[in-house]
Amino acid sequence: MTGLNTFEESQDEARTNKNTEPPQQTQNPPGTVTGMTPEPDHGETSWVGRDRLGDVRALVTGGDSGIGRATAIAFAREGAHVAISCLSSELADAQRTREIIDIDGRGGCEVFETDLRDEDRARELVDDAASWLGGLDVLVNNAGTQRGRRENGIEDLTTDEMREVFDTNLLGTFWVTQQALDHMESGSSIINVTSIQAYDPSGNLIDYAATKAALTNFTANLAQQLGPRGIRVNAVAPGPIWTPLIPSTMDADSIPDFGKNTPLGRPGQPSELAGAMVFLANNAEASYVSGALLAVTGGRPIF
Repeated sequence: MTGLNTFEESQDEARTNKNTEPPQQTQNPPGTVTGMTPEPDHGETSWVGRDRLGDVRALVTGGDSGIGRATAIAFAREGAHVAISCLSSELADAQRTREIIDIDGRGGCEVFETDLRDEDRARELVDDAASWLGGLDVLVNNAGTQRGRRENGIEDLTTDEMREVFDTNLLGTFWVTQQALDHMESGSSIINVTSIQAYDPSGNLIDYAATKAALTNFTANLAQQLGPRGIRVNAVAPGPIWTPLIPSTMDADSIPDFGKNTPLGRPGQPSELAGAMVFLANNAEASYVSGALLAVTGGRPIF
């Protein structure tokens, strides 16, 4: 009964965290988990593995926090061996992800510092991760960035900012994916993280939304190209999710209302994306799922 009570207590804690309204706050990009109030739920105490990804070898870009951390934790508890990437400024969060996994994840975890805006480093990441893992079965293209603090919209958008977002979100994904194909065989899976912004874009996220729309088509195109090789390609479209990207790119006074425009009336937690990720990575449960997009948006439509 002790184990059951502990699980029920963790679920109560997770439910409380989901329904806690975040107060006004701000951080410098890219932001950190420890600087957030409340800290996001990545499934640290709530995700229970069921051996659905036993010995799968996975690379999760941007695995230091947010959706990437939740995915890495869930994958490891499902038995996967996980490599995660991060920027040097996010290393502390990435090391915390590895510590959480090392405590009770069935699979191992390794951290690779890199900047996906650099083509050579993006490709080296894949080769280094595949070498550590002994191959590559699942790629999660999660790393991304946005800039939302603009008073005058496109008039405040600089070329350098546009390049940063496009290089990280789109070109970085392209380079990593192309390099990953050297290590993937039939039965492998690629999961791209797009966004509701691809379907219902906010005016001040013109660059970010454009990259997410491109990634949606990239997913559909790639699924058609790689299907004959037995490699499945899918995407997950998150809605408003409570990650470091939010307080580090949004105005402080907008934070308390973040996610209230969804039918569920609240922001999602990173852990609430993990189920979709595990399902798409599982070559048994999702063996005929390719070219699909799963919406995790709190009820906001993507059609």
